[in-house]
Formats: sequence, C-alpha cells, structure tokens
Amino acid sequence: MDAHDEEFSGPRQGESLSQFRKEKNVRQANNVRPKSPYFISYWMQVKLCTKRAYQRIWNNMTATATQVISIVAISLIIGSIFFGTPDATVSFYGRASVLFMAILMNALTSISEITGLYEQRPIVEKHASYAFYRPSAEAAGGIVADIPVKFVTAVAFNIVLYFLSELRREPGPFFLYFLITYMSTLVMSAVFRTMAAATKTVSQAMALSGVLVLALVIYTGFTLPVPEMHPWFSWIRWINPVYYAFEILVANEFHNRDFTCSDIVPPYTPNIGNSWVCAVAGAVPGQYTVSGDAYIATSYEYSYSHVWRNFGFLVAFLLFFWATYFVTVELNSATSSAAEALVFRRGHVPAYLLKGESHAVQNDEAPDAAGAATATSDRNATTNGGDKTKALAPHKDILTWRDVVYDIEVKGGPRRLLDHVSGWVRPGTLTALMGVSGAGKTTLLDALAQRTTMGVITGDMLVNGKPLDPSFQRNTGYVQQQDLHLETATVRESLRFSAMLRQPKSVSKKEKYAFVEEVIGMLKMEDFANAVVGVPGQGLNVEQRKLLTIGVELAAKPKLLLFLDEPTSGLDSQSSWAICAFLRKLADSGQAILCTIHQPSAILFQEFDRLLFLAKGGRTVYFGKIGPNSHTLLEYFERNGARKCHDDENPAEYMLEIVNHGQNDKNEDWYDVWQASPERAAMMQEMDAIHAEKKHEAPAENDPSTRKYTTYAMPLVWQLQVVTHRIFQQYWRMPAYIFAKLALGIFAGLFIGFTFYDAKSTMAGTQAVIFNTFMITTIFSLIVQQIQPLFVTQRSLYEVRERPSKAYSWQVFMIANIVVEIPYQIVTGVLIWAVSYYPVVGIQSSDRQGLVLVFVIQLFIYASSFAVMCQAAMPDPHTAGSVVIVLSLMSTVFSGVLQTAKALPGFWIFMYRVSPFTYWIGGIVGTELHERAIECSDVELNVFDPPQGMTCGEYLQPLIGRAPGVLRNPAAISQCQYCSVRNADQILSQSNIFWNDRVRNFGLMWAYILFNIFVAVLVYYLFRVKQWKKGSLKSKSKSKSKPKKEDMEKQSSQRQ
Repeated sequence: MDAHDEEFSGPRQGESLSQFRKEKNVRQANNVRPKSPYFISYWMQVKLCTKRAYQRIWNNMTATATQVISIVAISLIIGSIFFGTPDATVSFYGRASVLFMAILMNALTSISEITGLYEQRPIVEKHASYAFYRPSAEAAGGIVADIPVKFVTAVAFNIVLYFLSELRREPGPFFLYFLITYMSTLVMSAVFRTMAAATKTVSQAMALSGVLVLALVIYTGFTLPVPEMHPWFSWIRWINPVYYAFEILVANEFHNRDFTCSDIVPPYTPNIGNSWVCAVAGAVPGQYTVSGDAYIATSYEYSYSHVWRNFGFLVAFLLFFWATYFVTVELNSATSSAAEALVFRRGHVPAYLLKGESHAVQNDEAPDAAGAATATSDRNATTNGGDKTKALAPHKDILTWRDVVYDIEVKGGPRRLLDHVSGWVRPGTLTALMGVSGAGKTTLLDALAQRTTMGVITGDMLVNGKPLDPSFQRNTGYVQQQDLHLETATVRESLRFSAMLRQPKSVSKKEKYAFVEEVIGMLKMEDFANAVVGVPGQGLNVEQRKLLTIGVELAAKPKLLLFLDEPTSGLDSQSSWAICAFLRKLADSGQAILCTIHQPSAILFQEFDRLLFLAKGGRTVYFGKIGPNSHTLLEYFERNGARKCHDDENPAEYMLEIVNHGQNDKNEDWYDVWQASPERAAMMQEMDAIHAEKKHEAPAENDPSTRKYTTYAMPLVWQLQVVTHRIFQQYWRMPAYIFAKLALGIFAGLFIGFTFYDAKSTMAGTQAVIFNTFMITTIFSLIVQQIQPLFVTQRSLYEVRERPSKAYSWQVFMIANIVVEIPYQIVTGVLIWAVSYYPVVGIQSSDRQGLVLVFVIQLFIYASSFAVMCQAAMPDPHTAGSVVIVLSLMSTVFSGVLQTAKALPGFWIFMYRVSPFTYWIGGIVGTELHERAIECSDVELNVFDPPQGMTCGEYLQPLIGRAPGVLRNPAAISQCQYCSVRNADQILSQSNIFWNDRVRNFGLMWAYILFNIFVAVLVYYLFRVKQWKKGSLKSKSKSKSKPKKEDMEKQSSQRQ
C-alpha cells in the first residue's frame, strides 16, 4: 500500500487521473458528454432497452398470451351480450353501455402493468447505479416495445366487440372508434406507469389506482350524467381522459342517425298531432323517430362537434403523462442508497450497539451493523461454535445410495443427469460433493433429499439398509444456496418457527425455545438474534443470512442428516472459513453432513473427510477418503495416469483440471477408470457391510419416526395455529400494506358517497343509489390485486424451503393465508360502508343499516378468498391480474346493472344467475330502496298534449287504470306530465331485484365464499402439489411428472 501511494501521489496522481479520463472518453460513444458517467448515448440506451423489453415479452409468453386470450374472451362475452341490438330507441342504453365497457376495457387493462413494473424496478435501479443506462431510457424502451403489443391486442379486442355488438357498421365510424380506443389504451398505460413510478410500494400504487379508477369510471358521464354531477366533483371530468374518449365514441355512434321509437306514451290511439311522445330523452311529441344527436345532447350533454377537439386533448394527455413518467422514474427510487444497517424491533436494540452511540442509533435501527457483522465473523472464526454443538444429539443412522440414475425428458428425448451414482454418509463425517460445472452436484443433493419435482429416478436410497419412510424429509436438514427468509421476522422468530413445526410434538414449547437459544449460541448470533431479516441493505448481510439459513435447519434437530448446497457461495474467505470450521465442529460432534462445494481453497478442502466427485453427465470419478493433505485422493489420480500434483497446488483445483481434461495419459475416461478400480469394488463391499450391520437394528422405543404423524412432526391444528400467527405478525409489521388497504376503502368510499350524495327520490336518484353500490364492485379487482403479491411472497417461501422440509402441510398454508385477511377485510368493509352508505341514502331503520353492513363486509371477505383462488395456480401476480380482470369483469357485466336479465341473449342467462354480484348488488339495493316513493324530475316526465276537448286525466284514464305510473296534472288540457313509475320497487323489478330475496342473497354470498376457498385449495393441489404422470420413462422405482420446458430452464438457471 505504501508503494502504491508513493507511485500515484503527487504529480503522478494528476497524470493517472488524466490518463483515466482520456481512456474513458475513448470508450464513450459519439454525442456523449465527456463528463457523463454513461458510455453510450441516450438513444443507444433506448434502443438496447427496447430490444431487452422485446426479449422479456418473448421469454414470458405465458403472461402475454394470457393477457391476449383474456381480452379476446372479454370481447366475445361483451359483444355477445349486446348481440342483435336493434336500430331503435330501446337500444340507447345498451349502445351506451357497450361503448362504456369498450372504453373501460381498453383503458383499464393497463392497470396490471403496475405489478410488472414493480418486479423490474430493483433491476433497473441496480443497472442505473452502475451507469448502464438512465431509468428513463428503460421506461422509453418499455413503452416502445409495448406499442405493437397493445396494437395487436386492440385489434383482437375491438374488431370482435364492434361487429358482434351491432355497433355502427360504416368504415368511417369504425376506424374512428378504433383510433380512439387505441389512443385511450396508450394514455391510460402512461397514467398507470406514472402511478407506479411515483409510489414506493405496490400497495400504495394499487390504493391510489383504486381511487383513480373510480374517478375515471364515474366521471365519464355514463354512470353519472353531467346534469347529475355535484359541483364539488364535476370538475374531474375536465381532467379525465376517458371522459373525452367516451364522448367521442358516443357522438360517433349516434351522430346523424334517427332511431325508431320503441315505447310510445300513451300506447293507444289516437296517435295524432302532438298527443303522444316517445318515452325517451330527446324525443319530440308526435314524431316516430328520435334523433341520436338530440338524445346524447339531452342525456349526456355531448356533441359531435367536440370529436376532434377531444382527440387533441387525448394526444396532449399522452404526451404529458409520458413526460411525467420519464421525469418520475429519474427522481423517485424505491430503495434508498444508505449504508448497510441492521434493523431491530422497537425496543430490542442490543445494549452494545446503544452504548456510546445513543445519539446516532434510533430505537429500531442500528447503523453500525457492518461492525457487528465483522465482529460476528471474528468470533465465529475463532470459537467455531464452542461446545454448544454438544446440544445436538449425535446422528446414528447411515444414508446410502446405490446406482442412482436420474433422467428427465426434454425435446428430442430423455436426458440423463445422474448416471449410476453410489455412496453414503456416516455420522461424524463431513463429506464434500464436488464436480465440474454442470456435473449435477445440486441435482444429486436434491435427489437424495427427495426434492426433485420432475423426471424419473431409479436406484436404491436407504437408511440403515431400509427404504425411506414418509418422515425422511422432516428428519433431514437442507441448507439451500439461496438464503430465502421472511423479511418481517426476526432471527430468533425464524428459528423458533422452524423448531415449533419440525421438532416432534413430544418436545415441549419450552424445550424447543431453549434449543433455539442453543442454536443461536452455536452460530454466535446473539448480537443480531433480535434483528429483523429485512432486505439487502436494510437487514442481515450475506454472512448473517447464511448463518440464519443453517440455523433454521439446525433448529429442526435433524435426526438423520444435514445437506448443504454450496454454503460458502457469495462469502469472503474469512466468512467461508468460519462456515466450514463450524461444519467441522458439527461433524466432530456426531452429525452426518453432505455438502456441495465449488472450488474450495486448500485449507477449506482439508476440513472434509470424504469426497464424491462427479464428471459431466452425473458420472462418478471418485468416492472415498481425502486423507491427510489430500494424500489418499492424489495418490488415486496419480496412480491412474494423472500428472503429479505440485506441492504449491490446490488439490481441489488440480482435480477440476484433471477431470475437465476428460482422460488420463492412457486415453481412458475417468468414469471408466473409477468403474474398474479396486476402490469402487471396496466401496460397494463396504456398503453391503453397512446394510448387513444396520438392517436388523430395531428403532428405539422413543424414536419420533414411529409416531402417528409420520409426514409432519406436528398435527394439523398446531400447524395452522403457528402458521397463522406468523402471517398475522407479517401483516402487522407491514403498516404500508395495511394503511394502503384501509386508505383504499376510506377514500374510495368517500369518493363514491359524495359523488352520489343525497340521492333524490327520482328515477335518476334511484339509478344513483344503484350505481353507488355498483361502483364498489369496480374497485373489486384492485382490492384483489393488493392481496396477491403478499400471497406470492408467502408461497415462494413455502414452496422453496418449507414444503420440501415438511414443516407444515399445503392445506394449512392455503387456509392460513385466507384466514389472516379476514379481520382486515372486515375493518375495510365497515369503513367503506360508513362513508359510502350514509351520504347517499341517509339514516334508515337499524335492520336495513345492519343488513347493508354485513353485505359490504361479505364483499371484502369474498375478495380475499377470490384473490387466493385466482393466484393459487398462477406463477406471478401480473399473470393472475389478467385472470382477475376477466372474472371480475364478467361478474360485473352480468350483474344486471348494465344489461338487465330480460335484455340478455338466452345463452347468457346462466351467467346472470351465477354472477355473485347479481346477488350482492340485489341484496343491498333491494334493502336500501324498498318502498321508496318516486317523483319524476322535469327531465324524466313524458310531456305531450291531449286531443282537443279532453283533459289529461280523461285522455290517460285507460292508461292510469292499468299502468303503474302517475299523472302529475290530470286537469290540464295541454302539456300532460306523466311519470312512468310510482316507487323504486317497480324499477328494481326490471332487474329481478326484490325485497323478499335479501336473506337468500345473503346466504348465497357465503356460499360463494366457501366455493372460492374450496376451488383455491383444489386448484393449488392440482397445479402445484400433485405430480402428474405424463409420458414417464421406464422406472424401477418411482416416476415423476414430465417436466415443462420453462420449469427445466428455470431450475437449470437457479442451479447455475
């Protein structure tokens, strides 16, 4: 270091710096500022990021195909609902409805992009910190790549929907419709991308998006026409892109068209002069047709003259939100670039960190964690666990495997990953499993640990000469290469969780907790035992995570064996030595350990007793003792034709070089040499002796493996209690998620309530009450998508570590995740009920208030069960989001609000009957509006003149006698004012909503919740638990399901 400082100090320092800058400038592309940290120009960055975005799309065709198939399915469904729409006034509401659904589907499907952007954000931020590219270049690349994908999706959706729903079949209107819907898709994609970039967590983004979606949906002018908007929110339509797009679509559909009247008042002769009128807005007394322009002007205050003005606004919105998106991704970062720090629970910071640093250390964080970690490494390296390892009972059983063959089926035929591998692991020995890259080290470890999920395994795997029993997996420990832990748990809690579920029921809770403290002492984790696992940068460092991974397996008190997959991966030399020294201590205390390791140093290599070395193809080239200074191992290779190993050479690297060469100096393959060697013959004889010695040993009377619960250590009820407690704890320590959930309920409820505030006793007021309830269902998919990322986090931990270890059953995992959501959903339901119910309908009788409350709570409980059901078989939240949108949209469309059951085509009636929202909306609306009197507003009245010489009462006497309407001025001789309904029940009956069905609807909603739970459990079992047998190869023992290509590639990449 002194020589370096002397060489590069003084004048040399300036010369070196100048040389460095020149070299940097030479490597930079043209048009890049010399002071820029980037080597390529911004446009080159965009080009590369666009190419990578296309690669992501191509490599994740499952998500893209799911989205396209879902959107086409929706178009077929919506289009078929409105199939055969006539050119008459009866189609007015239906035409507006299909255009409303079209614009919403084109606009709101982009909301699923939020979860995808959050998945990419850590990678983008890491690359940006390395000056690979600017975040805005990645954002631009993603947009450019999405434009053609969205175009194809828009073509598939809009062509089917437009022509199937009998919209205007003219070239000009069709292409204008397509242009506007596609533009809306791009604009709303930019909006939701900006929302994702501007927030810190996906829960925050979803909560804000929920309120945004409500504003977009309500203030299009369809659910709440402009004349009915309250002044405090009516301004929203001017900043709502969907409002402008919807006005264009409606004007495009109705402009310059006259529609035949479908309902005349009064419906009898004489229809002369102005003595009758068409019962629709915009009608002129005495005319059999109604102008489309007059209808939209009267009902929505829309005009065809606004079409191109609105298109200009859409272009401006698109450019504005693209610009805000680019700026936001540059300014906002989800993770802070702070120094690495341990995070402790409030009030649990160790005294040694607080001493002398009270001014710098907060109550829940310890900035000096790096120092603590270094101290821990030092203690581990020096003490190696002390005598604490004696707390572990010595292993007595011997695992042997003979002629293990592992084949998987790939395109073109079977591929062999393991080829007749044999060996054993004795108690008190530390066995290394090594090999060249791709030799199958991890594959063999997975096969021995019974963790393979595909292919065919043949051969014998025995414990004490006897076949493996169902308790094998829980009686072994498996330390994986990936340190996967629940980020909200502390180190001590993670160890206790493992001990509580994986140690047998016969061991008391007190004893399990005491053993956990022994494990903490073994691994010298006292200093950070109360630290939260956290995320990299804010939580445990790499070494501490690896110690925790080992500790979780030791806390289970493995009875048979401890597997470790490259435990020194990613660690420095000091930490690697500490880990290997600790493993040596465990072996000396009687533990049986099998450990894969990649290119260890000579010192680390000497810690192992035996070696199993594999060549490519999973073929054995050596199994036996290593010997002092690797003498036994080196003597074998040198005797069989390998060059001599030099004294200063690392034996491990020497072996890799020799085996990589493939053959000895006699041109013999090392696999063939081993097969013909006396060492292999002696090994097989020793294995036979082990079997003969152990086979007749009877298990001890207190052996936990003889208990009733063979697969799992604890009964299901205890599993459910412990797992549910951990998930509750996880939720409690994620206030951002809880606040986002409650905020969505509160703000969405307030927004809905004050949008439809003080609904009048008119026909429009009745519709306002209906849409007040209907609008809650529009945020249903957002409520569901808030839940799914947390479920995926739990599922990843369970499937990667806890299920293979047989910690608890998959039924417990599913039920616990559903149960934990219920209390939070109840609170959310109460909040949204309070702020959306009273502002709209006021104070009603207590039984009505209570029934509406439980209906609202039901919806949120239904949402939690629905979320788990949709995510159970899906690989990620983004893919599941497409399924959620389809199913929730179908439930909404077929609820009877946008299209009544009577207007549905016959083949869709069953969907109206199976939609849960049919009964939920019917139950609430039927309760709120029962026996409510209706007084038509001036716009809702049918106004016409009676024949000359007759009063309105005389003229309408035949109608009033058999019709449910009300004549406001029976004595008038002109301008008769007729209201077609008397009370809200008449309006509700058109949608098959009745007061007497409220209890039935309440019970059916519980049936739907139970159905969701049942299907979630069933689907999870069928798609992620059950091993299906597809074209399996011949097998002497067990066969497993044929692998999917993407699963194999994923597994291969993980092992590499």
